[in-house]
Amino acid sequence: MSSLAPFPETPLIEGIRPLQIGNVAIGFPVVQAALSGYSDWAMRVLARRMGASYSLCEVMLDQFLVGLKDRRRTQHFLYNTPEEHPVAGQLMGAEPEQFSLGAQKLVEAGFAVIDINFGCPVRKVLGRCRGGFHLSQPTVALEIVKRTRDIVPASIPVTIKMRRGIDDTTESRDRFYEILDGAFAYGIAAITVHGRTVEQRYIGPSRWEFLREVKRHVGDRIILGSGDLFSARDCLRMMQETDVDGVTVARGCIGNPWIFQQARALFAGQPIPPPPSLFEQREVILEHFRLAEELYGEDRAGVPMRKFGIKYSQLHPESLAVRAEFARVKNLQEWKSVLEKWYSEDLPGIYPQYSELESECE
Repeated sequence: MSSLAPFPETPLIEGIRPLQIGNVAIGFPVVQAALSGYSDWAMRVLARRMGASYSLCEVMLDQFLVGLKDRRRTQHFLYNTPEEHPVAGQLMGAEPEQFSLGAQKLVEAGFAVIDINFGCPVRKVLGRCRGGFHLSQPTVALEIVKRTRDIVPASIPVTIKMRRGIDDTTESRDRFYEILDGAFAYGIAAITVHGRTVEQRYIGPSRWEFLREVKRHVGDRIILGSGDLFSARDCLRMMQETDVDGVTVARGCIGNPWIFQQARALFAGQPIPPPPSLFEQREVILEHFRLAEELYGEDRAGVPMRKFGIKYSQLHPESLAVRAEFARVKNLQEWKSVLEKWYSEDLPGIYPQYSELESECE
């Protein structure tokens, strides 16, 4: 995990520029998305070391933040360090007043950007009038935007994550643009648009042509694209096909932080590095567990790391067998045992396959 050269001010590929969100200079325009249950401090630090110039923490509920006490078992939610900055705190909720109070908690925790989640398609979230549900009610959505922008200091950018609407009806499309235009009018610095509807969840392709339409509509305002970014080539292709200002990698970077390294090479006009060998994977996987121990404590890191082990297994040529082993890990010793058994020979890795239906909240 070597140090990274800064993204050049003069782009090596025509049309690609360094990303800027408000007064926060991001640089390399491929960033790590907020991923519920995944994008904790450990994952974000690894992404940063592997080439992500910016990341977002996993989404947090406003009511949870408002009532949050300074306790060992919950401190990981707001934990961030200088190594990973700039990093954004993402917030989700239902009521405008409580939402803004939650945003204030993220400011106090030191996040460089505050991101509003109007995109989560998970059913239990929608049922509680949160996330993507707000795309059905522009008045409430824009009240949340206004209150959040008012309570967050002017020096800290506020951004939004949206999907292209609740569904593909004309009414849904009109509401999307009402929220989009209204949010920019209230001083939102950037908006990330996922190319699927809330109703689609993760089924069917992300509609990239809609991103191109949105970018044409907003002109010089900052739009980031999201949806179906599973490789470095996907990242470059989305930017070239849609003219968005940056892309946020979600499911494609879970267990595969090398995607940022590969994207940096591609954007610099270099060949894409091959998939990491098993020894390269072993080094990063072991470091991920060490970071998780630092975040959660030795006695609690094992269980949350299982889901990462399962994702890392996708890069192993014996992925199904390795996946089964990681799924049973309880502690560092068992983690090391899996590495000793399956990563003891420096074989070539493989690019991960994304054929299964997944439902992370992004």
